[in-house]
Amino acid sequence: MIVVTGATGNVGRSLVRALAAAGEKVTATSRNIAEADVPAGVEFRRADLADAGSLRPVFDGADALFLHDGGASAHTLNLGGILDAAEAGGVERVVLLSSLGVVTRPDSASHGVRGLSIEGAVRGSGLDWTILRPGNFDSNTYAWAPSVRAERTVAAPFADVALPAVDPVDIAGVAAVALREDGHAGQIYELTGPAPVTPREQAEAIGAALGEPIRFVEQTPDQARAQMLNFMPPDVVDTTLKILGEPTPAERRVSPDVEKVLGRAPRTYADWARANIAAFR
Repeated sequence: MIVVTGATGNVGRSLVRALAAAGEKVTATSRNIAEADVPAGVEFRRADLADAGSLRPVFDGADALFLHDGGASAHTLNLGGILDAAEAGGVERVVLLSSLGVVTRPDSASHGVRGLSIEGAVRGSGLDWTILRPGNFDSNTYAWAPSVRAERTVAAPFADVALPAVDPVDIAGVAAVALREDGHAGQIYELTGPAPVTPREQAEAIGAALGEPIRFVEQTPDQARAQMLNFMPPDVVDTTLKILGEPTPAERRVSPDVEKVLGRAPRTYADWARANIAAFR
């Protein structure tokens, strides 16, 4: 049995579907999961990663774990307790959803310091581990959906700075392989899309999928920061803006790892936009 934490997120939801479609027995878990969040026949359990004790019955009888912290704060996340509970339940294999920022922004409290601490705990757990380090997610542009629906407008900073954003479906695909198949223990996979894409190009792709033009308005960094502070802590906002505006060579690099694991090229942002265009109508 495979346990998927963060099962209502963009990656976790896709992973649960992929594993269920492959015939795997899956338990999907998150703090507020409900029957409507999972495919028919998939077991779901509410549990909180900040409370390792709540996970003990979830892990009972499991042999593999997809671990995503779901944004739990560092001071409440008892990762040692979670991994101990997983091992006690029978888990032998763990796939961790980490972040490319662990290595590209090592001095950032939100991306590097915290991420390295979590990775270190997983690597030292005694379980077979695989670490996934995606960069920018295609699904981050869901934040544009309200303005696209209302005004056919996208407002974003750094209009022409390109990053190889990755489709969460591809992250889930790699996770499913690592959870189900041998040969991935001890591997760290950097996951990107097939080519760098700018915010302006992403807006154009949404317009093409809609069949209507989208107006792009370039924000100043200060305008973007003020908006992002409504739903992100200040340190996360500051690091995110640095990544978006002044990406390092490593953050611009297209990784071969999605294709290496899945045997096909990663999906483009245009692919993601077409598949998820209902959110923007």
